[in-house]
Amino acid sequence: MSRALRLPRLTFWRATFLLLVGAALYATYLRFFHGLGASTHLTDQFPWGLWIGFDVLCGVGLAAGGFTLAATVHIFNLKRYEPIVRPAILTAFLGYVLVVAALLFDLGRPYRIWHPLVMWNPHSVMFEVGWCVTLYTTVLSLEFAPVVFEKLRWRLPLRLLKVVMIPLVIAGVLLSTLHQSSLGSLYLIVPHKLHPLWYTPLLPIFFFFSAVMVGLAMTIFESWHSSKAFGRHIELPLLRRLARVLAVLLAAFLAMRFLDLARRGALHHLAGPGSEKYFFLLETALFAAPMLLLFQSRVRASPRALYFSAVLAIFGFVTNRLNVSVTGMEAASGAHYVPKWTEVVVTLAIVALGFAVFYVAARYLPVFESEESVHEAVGAAAEGERIVLRGA
Repeated sequence: MSRALRLPRLTFWRATFLLLVGAALYATYLRFFHGLGASTHLTDQFPWGLWIGFDVLCGVGLAAGGFTLAATVHIFNLKRYEPIVRPAILTAFLGYVLVVAALLFDLGRPYRIWHPLVMWNPHSVMFEVGWCVTLYTTVLSLEFAPVVFEKLRWRLPLRLLKVVMIPLVIAGVLLSTLHQSSLGSLYLIVPHKLHPLWYTPLLPIFFFFSAVMVGLAMTIFESWHSSKAFGRHIELPLLRRLARVLAVLLAAFLAMRFLDLARRGALHHLAGPGSEKYFFLLETALFAAPMLLLFQSRVRASPRALYFSAVLAIFGFVTNRLNVSVTGMEAASGAHYVPKWTEVVVTLAIVALGFAVFYVAARYLPVFESEESVHEAVGAAAEGERIVLRGA
């Protein structure tokens, strides 16, 4: 007698996911059958909104943990961080795939997304970004492929990939450096449209620097959620080290921002009219709060406090990118942009889909190292911390 098929229990989050997907499918119908005008609040005066500002500019940055951790382990040979590399690479791979999916919604003619690959315009920043994102997504798929090969027990391709892993990681770091900074270069062509609080010749550097920061924050964020979802021990000594680096990077980023404002004589805009100053102060507060928290050892020793600090840093990053792409562009365009509900629903559904695919992949593939390997790496990290403390 066959056993009855058991359906998954309908929890609050599963119900929310299904509702989001249903609403997003309707929004997708509006987008592709009735156009951007019916599915967005975009206009000729303000053609880039949430689908670019969040789904692309934020999405690419939030996936930066992949190249950061891969370089840490494979290039700088810090093997103690190996237990958290695979989840970071999976997060990055899903992030880039979903960025491409989101881009299909924003492009007026999405069926022409492949044109930059054959119609070259080497003088265009968009051309360079398009090629780098395409190549880096390919690199990420190859970096994640060993996880699939281990599951399928394909030994030969697994050995071949291990041979070329270092060159792949180096290529990934170079490609990430190029397009993370080039996303900032896009806004260098609008010096009279982007508000002075955000327009600076250093935008490419700031975009790359903030991507590295949020990559570390996303690694902490993902590790905390994975420990809750799969009942695993959180790699606290490893995350504490990352948090310490994150605190230093946040301090350096804020210092560079204000020094740049002072050098350009733009600090007076913080006392001027307009709402931009409030959004700038919000962004600054969201970066400063986790910086101050993570400099405290008792905060770094608490998984919940670490997670909270990482979330604040992520929100600061998202606010910064939306300020550059939306808030800082509104005054010059003469338009006031508020996303339509369809834009918000599509964005939320893409984020939810990323969580869902990560959960399925982590459940059925060897994404996480064995508990023994994790304990060894964590023990080595903890011993390193004790040595540093004794030396101090």
